[in-house]
Amino acid sequence: MSTTAEHTARPSRPGRQTDPGRPARPATAEADSLAVASFLLGLPGLLIFNIALGPLAITLATLALVRGTRRRGRAALGLALGIASLVILAVTTATSHGVLMDFHS
Repeated sequence: MSTTAEHTARPSRPGRQTDPGRPARPATAEADSLAVASFLLGLPGLLIFNIALGPLAITLATLALVRGTRRRGRAALGLALGIASLVILAVTTATSHGVLMDFHS
């Protein structure tokens, strides 16, 4: 005869934590973190280093929205800030005739 432990034991699924001491992290928690990160990278991207922070904020916001974040407003704001930082970069580059930095002034 088999024991009750054999009947109640479930095979572990890939990607799930098997440590019984730690609670399983919900999938939306990672998406929520991506939404917050996109906002926090998009905000300074308006002023400094927007050539890198803008696309990064856009990417993180898109990933958060695709993965189903509960913080849709924060992800949308991060997406808008990322796009705005790229628009600011394009405008400042166009008004300075394509020169990003002028060291001869």
